Amino acid sequence: MKKLFLIPVLALFASIQTALAQLPTVTLKTMDGKSVNTAELSNDGKPFIIDFFATWCKPCNRELDAIAEVYEDWQAETGVKIIAVSIDQGQNINKVKPLVANHGWEYEILLDPNGDFKRALGIQMIPYVLIVDGQGNIVYKHNGYTDGAETELIEKVRKLLNK
Repeated sequence: MKKLFLIPVLALFASIQTALAQLPTVTLKTMDGKSVNTAELSNDGKPFIIDFFATWCKPCNRELDAIAEVYEDWQAETGVKIIAVSIDQGQNINKVKPLVANHGWEYEILLDPNGDFKRALGIQMIPYVLIVDGQGNIVYKHNGYTDGAETELIEKVRKLLNK
């Protein structure tokens, strides 16, 4: 009898855990002004990385530059996609497009000028990186950047693909 009770409880707990790990529903804009629902972000069943940054954040720019150097290789090997989310507000929002062009970043860029997505995820500091698996579950979170930290990101993605 105890086993019969335990199975539905474990199933309920597993569904709650999965639900908590999903991306929140927030509407962001692309640099071209198109609306994007964050709950619908995906990479055709493959993992993707969401990297929160701001134009004025030097560690953010170093991280995105470091990833840019290896991004083509990462994509060829794993199919991973990077989505960079700018939290710039006000006048700084106009600096995002030139910064991205200047650095030659080939990422999907989204704008979160009111901090709605950042706040919904409980993010306090940037740079902040999430890895989302092919089913839309947040499987890894990290804030801050030190040189070489991008290696840990691709290792996490590789492990996801080898499960």
